[in-house]
Amino acid sequence: MKKIGVLFGMENTFPGALVERINSMNIDGITAEFVHTGAVQLSKPPAYAVIVDRISHDIPFYRAFLKHAVLNGAIVINNPFWWSADDKFFNYSLADKLGVAVPPTVILPHKHFPPGTNERSMRNLEFPLNWESVFEYVGFPSFLKPVNGGGWRDVYHVHNREEFFHAYDCSRDLCMLFQKAVNFQEYFRCYVVGQEKVRIMPYDPRRPYAERYLLDPPAYDKKLLKQVEKDSLTLCKALGYDLNTVEFAVENGIPYAIDFMNPAPDADLHSVGAASFEWIVQAMAELAVKKAKKGPSVADFHWGAYLGSVSTKAVQKAAVPKKQSPSSAKAKKADKKAAEAASPMA
Repeated sequence: MKKIGVLFGMENTFPGALVERINSMNIDGITAEFVHTGAVQLSKPPAYAVIVDRISHDIPFYRAFLKHAVLNGAIVINNPFWWSADDKFFNYSLADKLGVAVPPTVILPHKHFPPGTNERSMRNLEFPLNWESVFEYVGFPSFLKPVNGGGWRDVYHVHNREEFFHAYDCSRDLCMLFQKAVNFQEYFRCYVVGQEKVRIMPYDPRRPYAERYLLDPPAYDKKLLKQVEKDSLTLCKALGYDLNTVEFAVENGIPYAIDFMNPAPDADLHSVGAASFEWIVQAMAELAVKKAKKGPSVADFHWGAYLGSVSTKAVQKAAVPKKQSPSSAKAKKADKKAAEAASPMA
């Protein structure tokens, strides 16, 4: 009997619904349950063929347990090795290589020394920082947010230098991103499951938390939705996540990828609504069963294996420009200047 386990924390609606849905499918040789574990011994591999991880980002013990499970052939959604290595600045760098629109973004040194370090630890760091260059590149209004974070914790919306430095002073020893704010007309949060299925959910981060998913949205341009779907799949295939949410802020018809490191995204019935909840439960049940049928995984523990082939091709393409005739090069340069002049970020 192959077991699918769901590892979770405080959430109530999604884990139980997922277990119930998988078991209701009545598939011979496959059953689902909540993960149950105590102290993890090296000589005893976990008893699960597939584990859906909803909590290891907050519990280091669970993250170590899941890595052990992967090493012993279990399939974990999402891969704990890559999830441990990923961060939001890398996400934006990869998106830029892939041709997905992202706002101007910089990574900043810690305001306060991380534990166990001092000024001597920072001898490679430029000091003082060239703040003029930073502000010229990003501009205002903008956001200051952690490289590793979620749930809108330690996120600051700043409109000028005074507000920026006040927020930066409050960032403690966190590593922060400084990113241009998008003056969006539309905003979408997209479930992406199995790097194949996408559900686009209209969303408004300016609303109170419980009201952010728009359950009665207006009609949207079909070309815009197609672009959002395409970019969502491109990012998740490159990152290798089997479950993720990708957020887009749309300004003047251009969808900018704002947040796409959400490997344990909100799936609560009371926030996403009944229709999206039904979609995510069914999609995840089908994915978990598919992976259980596939059998034990053979893990490649080189870091490059955790980036999909899409990113490799895109990076290679970006790194090796095609040969151009002098006339075509001049034409492209002129086109680029014209595009920059018309860009909403210009």
